[in-house]
Amino acid sequence: MNTKKIEAVIAPQGTHFVGDGFRVHNFIPGVSGLSMQRMSPFIMLDYNSKFVFPPSEHLKGVGVHPHKGFETVTIAYKGRVAHHDSSGGGGVIGEGDVQWMTAASGILHKEYHEENFNRTGGEFQMVQLWVNLPAKDKTSAPKYQAITNADMTKVDLPDQAGSIEIIAGNYNEHKGPAFTFTPVNLMNAKLNAGGKASFNFPANYNTAALVIEGSVKVNGIDAPTDNFILFENNGEDFTIEATENAIVLIMSGEPINEPIFAHGPFVMNTREEIIQAFDDFNRGKFGTLQD
Repeated sequence: MNTKKIEAVIAPQGTHFVGDGFRVHNFIPGVSGLSMQRMSPFIMLDYNSKFVFPPSEHLKGVGVHPHKGFETVTIAYKGRVAHHDSSGGGGVIGEGDVQWMTAASGILHKEYHEENFNRTGGEFQMVQLWVNLPAKDKTSAPKYQAITNADMTKVDLPDQAGSIEIIAGNYNEHKGPAFTFTPVNLMNAKLNAGGKASFNFPANYNTAALVIEGSVKVNGIDAPTDNFILFENNGEDFTIEATENAIVLIMSGEPINEPIFAHGPFVMNTREEIIQAFDDFNRGKFGTLQD
């Protein structure tokens, strides 16, 4: 077994609000040297760990804002979010569902707590991940993938250990439903107490995991709830064992070895392209969307 070693187990840092609807720990970029380049193609990860939002008459969320040059992936574990964008994409992301939005050449979008959830309040837990695009695809047309939990490929593990839900990429020759521009593996390991799952990704892929629920041992090393596990870029195999019922988000992708120039909601390759992105936005080229 060519073991993929752990570089760090990273505890969540302080929280901040994105809009008034998302209370997040930021892991990428930021803590412990997790730069966009180090984690490419994963260039941002905000994690809304379990948090109870009270009932509200005011619709909580994030108003209309632009993106260009990458994709946003929202994974709902608890609660419900409604999304709309200027290319006509939108809908409700329910528990267990995923929204995969390709901003590419430019888009406006907004995300709010779904109206009924907003009224009743309740437990809320989400991951938002930004996935970079290679230069040749940054100017492609925006698109939207609504991936319900029912759409995900489910692989049962032996000995009633649990199951793997594949959002994108491959697990043991089973393929997930998401279309990706570069090789990206994204999946939830849902493990019963004592259950084990083994994973294999190329040594050069940037690979990490986030413990969503419960606690686990990764290659025998303890990883508690809400902790982020970063793997070294050597070896290919690792094993996760649940010390209690657990959910772990697994991500592994081929690095996009191109310059990254990011500013606010835009991620391009050069400063000149960022200036152009702001110009396009100010000229209304991203379409229109009512707040």
